[in-house]
Amino acid sequence: MTLAQTGAGAPVSEPLIAKGVDEEVLAGNQRVLKGGLGLAVAAFCVLYTAFHIGVMNLYPLEPWAYRLIHVAGGLALGFLIHASRSFSADETAPEGMGRWLLIGPAAVLVSLATGQIWLAVATGDLVTTGSPPAKMLATFGWPLAAGTALAIVAAWMEKPGARARLSAADVVLAVAAVTVGTYIVAHAEFLRVRAQVFPHPNDMWASIAGIALILELTRRLAGLALVVIVAVFVAYAFVGPWLPGVLSHRGYDPARFFAFIYTDNGILGPTTAISSTYIILFVAFAAFLQASKVGEYFVNFAFAAAGGARGGPAKVAVFGSGLMGMINGTSAGNVVATGSLTIPLMKKVGYKPQTSAAVEAAASSGGQIMPPIMGAGAFIMAEITAIPYADIVVAAIIPAIVYFACVYFVVDLEAVKRNMRGLPRSELPEFAKLARQAFLFIPIIILIGALFAGYSVIRAGTLAMGAAAVVSWLTPYRMGPRAILYAFELAARMSLQLVAVCAAAGVIVGVIALTGVGTRFASLLLSVAGDNQFVALFFSMLVAIILGMGMPTTAAYAVAASVIAPGLVRMGIEPLVAHFFIFYFAVMSAITPPVALAAYAGSAIAGSDPMRTSVESFKIGLAAFIVPFMFFASPALLMQGDWIDILHVTATALGGVFLLACAIVGWFQGPLNIVFRALMVGAAIAMIKGGLLTDAIGLGVALGIWLFQKRIVTARDLARGRD
Repeated sequence: MTLAQTGAGAPVSEPLIAKGVDEEVLAGNQRVLKGGLGLAVAAFCVLYTAFHIGVMNLYPLEPWAYRLIHVAGGLALGFLIHASRSFSADETAPEGMGRWLLIGPAAVLVSLATGQIWLAVATGDLVTTGSPPAKMLATFGWPLAAGTALAIVAAWMEKPGARARLSAADVVLAVAAVTVGTYIVAHAEFLRVRAQVFPHPNDMWASIAGIALILELTRRLAGLALVVIVAVFVAYAFVGPWLPGVLSHRGYDPARFFAFIYTDNGILGPTTAISSTYIILFVAFAAFLQASKVGEYFVNFAFAAAGGARGGPAKVAVFGSGLMGMINGTSAGNVVATGSLTIPLMKKVGYKPQTSAAVEAAASSGGQIMPPIMGAGAFIMAEITAIPYADIVVAAIIPAIVYFACVYFVVDLEAVKRNMRGLPRSELPEFAKLARQAFLFIPIIILIGALFAGYSVIRAGTLAMGAAAVVSWLTPYRMGPRAILYAFELAARMSLQLVAVCAAAGVIVGVIALTGVGTRFASLLLSVAGDNQFVALFFSMLVAIILGMGMPTTAAYAVAASVIAPGLVRMGIEPLVAHFFIFYFAVMSAITPPVALAAYAGSAIAGSDPMRTSVESFKIGLAAFIVPFMFFASPALLMQGDWIDILHVTATALGGVFLLACAIVGWFQGPLNIVFRALMVGAAIAMIKGGLLTDAIGLGVALGIWLFQKRIVTARDLARGRD
């Protein structure tokens, strides 16, 4: 089946977006639960998403309670859906007897704690007024923590088994997650008022159990990198008195530390506030686009518009992945979703496997700097900085255009260099037919229009979700109740990684707030950089990239903003510039070697070497590593200043990234040797800076290379004519 035969529906024999998400979700440790068990877990997923949408729009809850339910429900779902170890779809193995020696005591201990907490809630004996907890809960905390630890170890010992069953250890962990959430919800007032001064042992043990659950689910869904980072920060809270210089602090009592971490100063703070509102809202929006097939239309439209051009599939990846990445919020997830189609087609028209994967990774990562959603980044930045959302979106327009222009120039020049052609028009969707279905862009238009009309982010996102369901009725893929429930289920499954990661990042934020290391780091940054803002920005770039290697963009930005941004602002850098700078490098950590998660996801689809792919994706996305320094030097790129200045720096920046693309590909009028490529890089940087003199230098170098190459090409053509 060709692309053209599928029209506005699925562009290949299987639905594109659904196929990509399923491949991502089903890979590794994802369980495929069937029968009544599968229906029960699916219903849990639907309720989880419906709860969030309902609370955000209809019946607001007290923020602590809402965030605790968000975390507890996400943890419970995560343990039910994701196993502790990866296994293939058809793999089975006998049960290991050793782990049952741990599961039995774990189940007893967690049941003891759970029974006590629910009995206390039912009888009203759980005190929430600020006085010490009831006596009947004296043995609540340590059994919960001990049972959780035993269940985690038992889960590690589990051998891979059939996907259609649950692990007893994971059921115990899910119950423990709900128990921790229930205790802290019922006991919230005491924690809020007294935990930082007179913490009760139960608070400490419940917090330890909750943190252990968060880190275990983070390990399953995001790998060990973030877990190690969190462990280092937790250890820092206790070893601080023995550390030198700026890292030294007086140390903290364990009871006070862990009780503090499970408040809105830590786990329930800004990272969880973001994941429980903006992130889950736009994950649900993406799920509605998938269930309604509207998301597939975006990619098909890009194929119809650009698929026939030279290097067409790569240009489709730039447009389609940028659009979907803006909504998706995770670079690697978007690579899997759209790359499952674009990467094979790029290889088909002549791109090398590693180049195909790198283009997809660069485009998907760039989606998170594309307004108006920016993978929820715009809303997070507005939340942290108190800068109006509209100002952030407007400021993001030109840098995003410059970045995607550079990626487009790279793929176009690569196509010219390799004499590539696009896909045959017979294999592409009919543009005229798709143009008649342009109403499928209505959800995006409504989202943007509602935001700029002054509606809240939550209301605008909800309206956009509803619009996706409504416009589907004008297509063969009408969303009825069953499809809406599927979208809710899919949204819950897609959001679990971000729930765990943002909660884990909250531990880091809590340690930073408690120890004051963020303020001291800002002072250190000021002292090292002196009065040189450029040096401070360079160090900030390194910190943001390193943090981003271990966690998704949203969490990386939230943590980096806590550590770095105050120092940059104290140096006199505008808050908008400082936060955009940090955000860009947090995003681009996904294509920065050696831990380039988006590039690795693309390499798995393309069958290319992961490290070479990450290096190439870094080269293709090189503009994103220069753009932040551009808008630091020329705030007009962030729409700050007169229109003449804005137009001038935009034009020269576009010219500069074109020359940069020529240097990356090694092609201008013809092939560029190493000397000319170096000159092109110098000319690009000169034009990017934005001054009249530097613009003249950049244009002069580029013109000189063009004339030289034109003379060589003309001489070669004349020689061929004489032959």
